Amino acid sequence: MDTNIRITEYFADVETIKKYKGYFCSVGEALTIVILGSLCGLRNVNQISQWAANERVKDFLAKHFSIVSVPCYYWLLCLLALIKPTSLNQCLTRWVQSLVPAGMTAMTISFDGKTVRSTRKMDRYDSPLHIISAHLAERGITLAGLKTDDKSNEIPAMRELISILEIAGCIVVADAMHCHKETAALIVEKQADYLLSVKDNQRALKNDLEAYVQDGSLRKNMDTFRTCEKNGGRIEIRRGFVTRDIDWLYGKDKWRNITCIGAIHRQFTYKGKTTDEWHYYISSRELTAESLLRHARLAWSVESMHWLLDVHFGEDYCRVEDENVHQILNVVRKIALNCVKTYKAKSRSKLPLSKIMFGCLLDCYKLIPVLLFAEN
Repeated sequence: MDTNIRITEYFADVETIKKYKGYFCSVGEALTIVILGSLCGLRNVNQISQWAANERVKDFLAKHFSIVSVPCYYWLLCLLALIKPTSLNQCLTRWVQSLVPAGMTAMTISFDGKTVRSTRKMDRYDSPLHIISAHLAERGITLAGLKTDDKSNEIPAMRELISILEIAGCIVVADAMHCHKETAALIVEKQADYLLSVKDNQRALKNDLEAYVQDGSLRKNMDTFRTCEKNGGRIEIRRGFVTRDIDWLYGKDKWRNITCIGAIHRQFTYKGKTTDEWHYYISSRELTAESLLRHARLAWSVESMHWLLDVHFGEDYCRVEDENVHQILNVVRKIALNCVKTYKAKSRSKLPLSKIMFGCLLDCYKLIPVLLFAEN
């Protein structure tokens, strides 16, 4: 293998659910083929298998990755089914942390779950496949993911991810589902900060925040910041409000290291019609109104990643019946998006992600700079 291309080494030693001697193609080589095919924007294992069987691609795989035997579609599926999803996720996390040499200090980590819709009506699934992901918002890349039985189990899954990730110095942002004292305490124990949205699942807390913020005499003393965005005839005005004056807050001692409360007022104007909404937050970090707006906005980066999984890879239409393979493909697609986003940022390419991927599909040798830029 070309010694300059090291990224696939992070995924070469994944663990398998049972012993496999390798024969003519190892699990690591099969995984490499699927990662490279996904970097070309290919949506499923069948397409990747056909792509890898192309003579030019076979020469490329042999020259740069020492892969001399390309498995057929069926065998490629079998090899993917052998991989432990948790092991591949660990490999993903180690690689992403290597991309940030100075560590992730002060960065924003957002958490959110996604249900793979195609699994809802498949007989082999006891419940739809639901995966929660941790996203490094400033870099637009995914740190890790974890399968849950259903959306209601996101809470323990997020706590498990927090436990295994190195998040010291970061600020963790999550929606109201994860606004729990136990979650806040765990984040602080990991030497990180939290910014949690507060809704009706913490009704008493929300009512207290709402009463404070909606009192005009109190709100005028809060730190404030305003932004305005115009897009496609739609105007959105966002106003942030923050105060560290929380001695009055009932039960604040139960929220580990709570330092400030905040609110965001969003006002939308489109075709002459104006609507608005309020969102309330608690945080262990001393935020300004400007930083509250920034971190709350960054929380949506994980939603953008989920959108890309559907748009670029058609994940919601994937009909793979083996749940293990479905999970592996989910991780591989995140690896591909991480690579392309990192390449785009470092090379300052003005091409959209789809065109970068399509260029790699047309010429497999364009994968080399994408991979090299995705290394530390």
